[in-house]
Amino acid sequence: MLRLTTFLTALVTLPVLASEDIADQYPASALYSKPVEVIPHVWSAIGATAPPNYDNAGHNNNLSFIVTGDGVIVINGGAAYILAKALHDEIKAITDQPVKLVIDENGQGHAMLGNSYWSELGVPILAHVDAAHEFEERGSSILANMKRYNRDKAEGTFVALPTETFDEPRTITMGDFTIEVMHLGPSHGPGDTQVWLPEQSLVIAGDMAFHERMLPIFEDTIVYDWIETWETGFEALNATYVIPGHGHPTNMAQVRRYTHDYLVHLRTVVGAHLEDGGDLAEAYYVDQSAYANLDTFKELATRNAGRVYEQMEFE
Repeated sequence: MLRLTTFLTALVTLPVLASEDIADQYPASALYSKPVEVIPHVWSAIGATAPPNYDNAGHNNNLSFIVTGDGVIVINGGAAYILAKALHDEIKAITDQPVKLVIDENGQGHAMLGNSYWSELGVPILAHVDAAHEFEERGSSILANMKRYNRDKAEGTFVALPTETFDEPRTITMGDFTIEVMHLGPSHGPGDTQVWLPEQSLVIAGDMAFHERMLPIFEDTIVYDWIETWETGFEALNATYVIPGHGHPTNMAQVRRYTHDYLVHLRTVVGAHLEDGGDLAEAYYVDQSAYANLDTFKELATRNAGRVYEQMEFE
């Protein structure tokens, strides 16, 4: 355990290296990076922090799996058939245990489009009811967008909906693991799901938590609700290890700093701007310089500020 703790500490204390300029880290595979064992029997293939593109095949989120001793549980279908197959190839190189369940962490393409591969194998696929509804409503357009950037790498991918949904927390006992599948409340998007391993004090947080890339605020992301869910649900887990939706495994302090504290900061500076009578055009340029080190800052900072202004304008 000392070696693992040292490994995770090193990840936290090193400067942020996950830049959009870093080339594919695993040229032998469609995956952006080779899976790493975060704690014993819990693995994650860390995606690029850049937006999805042809070079990373859409692998810009984390694809994780748990080798339970009585089967494998995969977290995230992946952004394309090719990525799900590549992840399965890595799993088969590590263990002879079959994949028994796939859990999609939200309704976005990089969580669900790879369901097409797993569905062909007859593997059950679980998602929160809201995430499943999101993908059912928007799956065709999500697939079309992926095909535009992935071109030939989109081959074989089709819209495959989850085979099971949950609304209330679900506890899964498999092999040596007790796994709690939860939707703690509104956060980044509809049906955001967290996978909690209480005995290991590890949470696969999904898009609840960011730290190496700036989080995006979507049209349906209500920042006030995300902060409340963090404070009343996510923080209470008091996890030792956090595998975020994007970026390397880390700890609660780091994701708190770049998720919760960033959201609070943005509401604070936009709120002050509103009190001064500022308009939307000026709101795009409120001070976010403390977070300029994050990947995708240039792409997202001004848009995030504008969306928070629109949310707060009539509070």
